[in-house]
Amino acid sequence: MSAALFDSALYGKLVPTGEVGRLFTDSAEVRAMMIVEGALARVQGAAGLIPEVSAKAIHRASLELQLDPAGLAEATGQNGVPVPALVSAFRELMQAPEHAQYVHFGATSQDVTDTALMLRLRQVLGHYETALDRVIAALAAQAEAHAETPMAARTYLQHATPTSFGALAAAWGWPLLELREELAALKTGLWVSLSGAAGTASALGPDPSALRAELAQALNLEDPGRSWHTDRTPILRLGAWIARITGALAKLGEDLTLLAASETREVTLGGTGASSTMPQKQNPVAPSVLTMLGTHAGGLAQTLTTAGRQRHQRDGAAWFTEWMVLPQLCLAGAAALETAGPLLEGLAPRTEAMAATLAGAKGALAAEALSFALAREMPRPEAQAAMKALAREAAESGADLVALAAERHPGITPADFTPEALLGTAPAEARGFARAARIPPAAGG
Repeated sequence: MSAALFDSALYGKLVPTGEVGRLFTDSAEVRAMMIVEGALARVQGAAGLIPEVSAKAIHRASLELQLDPAGLAEATGQNGVPVPALVSAFRELMQAPEHAQYVHFGATSQDVTDTALMLRLRQVLGHYETALDRVIAALAAQAEAHAETPMAARTYLQHATPTSFGALAAAWGWPLLELREELAALKTGLWVSLSGAAGTASALGPDPSALRAELAQALNLEDPGRSWHTDRTPILRLGAWIARITGALAKLGEDLTLLAASETREVTLGGTGASSTMPQKQNPVAPSVLTMLGTHAGGLAQTLTTAGRQRHQRDGAAWFTEWMVLPQLCLAGAAALETAGPLLEGLAPRTEAMAATLAGAKGALAAEALSFALAREMPRPEAQAAMKALAREAAESGADLVALAAERHPGITPADFTPEALLGTAPAEARGFARAARIPPAAGG
C-alpha cells in the first residue's frame, strides 16, 4: 500500500483529487517559488533596490528556467528547506553572475516558501469553488424535487416523526452553502510574506512595507501589513474550513450509508461497489469514502492547529509538521468534493420504500402529533400519558396507532395524521434551501 492513497496508482481512483492533486507536487512547488523570486526581483528593481536590468533578467529567467526538484534534494535534506538550493541552482542556470547575484535579495526562505504556498492555495480554492457549486446544485435539485416526498425522520437511529427527503437534502446542503459564502474571506486571507530573516525586514531597503505591498500586488495576493512568519492564521483558517467541508460531507456519507442499508434501502446510489464473493451486494463505497475523509481531515486539522504554536521567530519542527499535514488536508477536501458531486447527481430516493417504512410503522410516527391533539381535550401531562399507553397497546397488538386513537377519542380525524399532513416545515425548508442555492454568492466568493 502506498504511503498516501491520493497519489497511489492502485487506490488513487478511490479518492480522486481532480486538478488539486497536481498542485501538491515537487514540480508545482518549485515553479511557484521561482515565480515568487522573479516577482520579488521585479518589484525590487522598480524600487531601485537592485539594478533594473538585473531585475528584468531575473524575472525573465524565473519564467523560462526549469529546475529539477531531485537536484535540490540533497541540499534540502541538509538545510531543512529547499530555498537555498533553489537559489543556488537558479543563479547557476542564469549564467549571468552580474545579474544572478541579486536573486533572493534581502528575503528569507520562509518568505519564498510561504508566498509560493499562497499562490498554490489560491488555485486550490478555485477548484474547491467549482466542485462545491456542483455539490450544492445537486442537493438543491433533490431538495426542490422532493420537498413533499415523505419519509421517516430518525433520531438515535429510531423512527421519530415524518419529514421529507427534500428537507433531508436541504439539511445536507445548508452547511455547505454557508461554507461557500466564506470563500470570499478565505481568498482575501491569502497573504504575501516578505519580512526577511527574523521578521524585521532589515535587509529589504528603506521602505520594506511598500515593497511588500508591491509584491502582493504583483502576485495578486493580500498584503497583511506585517510579518506573519509564526502567525499561521491563513493556514489555520483554511485548515479549519476544509475540516468543516469534509465533516459536512461525512455526515452526508453516514446518512446515505444507513439509508442504503439492506434493512432500509430508501435510496439508490449512483455508483456502488461490488463484493468479491457476494454477487447480491452493492456496497456504498462513495458514502464510505466521504465518512473516511471526514475522519482523516478532522485529525489532520487538529494536528495543524497544534503545529500553529510556533516558538520564537521561526520553529522548524512546527513548520515541518505543517508541510506534512496541509497537503494531505487539502487533498482530503478535494477528494470529498470530487466524490460527492457524482454521488449526488446519481442519487435517487426509493419513494416506495420510504412509503413502506411509514406504513410499516402503523401510525407510530404520528404519536407526537396525536398527543398534542389530545392536549386540546385534557391537560398536557395527561395527554402524554394517554398516548404512551395507546402506543404500548398498539405495539403489542399490532394495531394502527392513529386508528386506535381515533377509536378511543372521537375528536381525532385520521386524515389529519397521515405522513403528508405531518410534514410541518419540511417542504418549506427544502424549497428555502433550493432558492438560497440559486442566489449568486457574495462578491469575491
